[in-house]
Amino acid sequence: MRTDPYRFHLSENSIAGRWWASIDRWTLAALLLLIGIGALLLFAASPAVAERIGLDSWHFVKRQMTLLPLAIFVMLFLSLLDPKPLRLVATAGFGLFFCLMVLTMIVPLEINGAKRWLSLPGFTLQPSEMVKPLFAVVTAWLLAHSRERKDFPGYKISIGLLCCVLLILLKQPDVGMATLVAVTWFTQLFLAGLSLAWVFLLVAGGLTVAVMAYFTLPHVASRVDRFLDPNSGDTFQVDRSLEAFASGGFLGRGPGEGVVKQYLPDAHTDFIFAVAGEEMGLMACLVILGLVVFIVLRGFSRILQGSNLFVLLASAGLLVQFGMQAWINMASTLSMMPTKGMTLPFMSYGGSSLLGVATMTGMVLALTKSRKNTQHGLFKKP
Repeated sequence: MRTDPYRFHLSENSIAGRWWASIDRWTLAALLLLIGIGALLLFAASPAVAERIGLDSWHFVKRQMTLLPLAIFVMLFLSLLDPKPLRLVATAGFGLFFCLMVLTMIVPLEINGAKRWLSLPGFTLQPSEMVKPLFAVVTAWLLAHSRERKDFPGYKISIGLLCCVLLILLKQPDVGMATLVAVTWFTQLFLAGLSLAWVFLLVAGGLTVAVMAYFTLPHVASRVDRFLDPNSGDTFQVDRSLEAFASGGFLGRGPGEGVVKQYLPDAHTDFIFAVAGEEMGLMACLVILGLVVFIVLRGFSRILQGSNLFVLLASAGLLVQFGMQAWINMASTLSMMPTKGMTLPFMSYGGSSLLGVATMTGMVLALTKSRKNTQHGLFKKP
């Protein structure tokens, strides 16, 4: 039998071969393309910000590029796992990073009034970025197991864990992250068979908490007020962001030709989408949006073909997180909602965010693998 010497081939008896045969290559390609665009945007946006605050021009680029290989490794390693070992890794990881999140309340590193970080040698860690995706997988297991065993209090445990996570997030304070975690948990609970009565009750509870946050947290009230009435406060960043999109037009001013990064303090983080709009234009923004939508819809189309409740709940929670995080960032940049310090996945500068999104997408790749007749993960049963 003749073989094509140029054909890419991996033995199906090897770990890499089983992984390649089962992985959703379209989602993997979309994620790698998103990572590539993010690296290009960081090169465009961050040098001006670094120079403005007195750092080396390539300070942010070097730090992010140092962590990028680790993030890709984390994503690919997690994608090798089957559901059971993935669940164990997520549970252990959640326990570790939850403890570190508690530690931010004891020995915090305060930035702009928020206490979300821990100062480590050569690195600043935001544990909540890792807790967010890991909690979704732990919740999925608790809800799925409680459906299999009626005597297992999975619902009660998940509610208890949710309350603990939200309590710390609100004390940091990080209302945006708390909202994202709560919406993810609610989505998973709904898919697990929550009755309509509980749906209305939880929605009412969520609205009540939102109103309380407005009246008790000054920074939340300030952002909402500025969104509803731009004349009520400082809207400098949003105004410059909108000007950047208008200046970029359909095809953009060209890589490196933008000026908004000279003025926006968060051009390399929360407002990097504005840099994309100015330098690469509407077309590039639509490509980024299209990649995010494709990853989410592709993921849902894959999990709906299976019958494993844990895989369905975990994947749905992770995909909702990924999509909502991107939407919140884009909507804030376009002044479609109050501003929120939410990063754009794989694009905004930030080591903790980068590793958190890598963990999130790596678990999505693991859970959406094809498992028709055999296991394809790192820990394959004999």
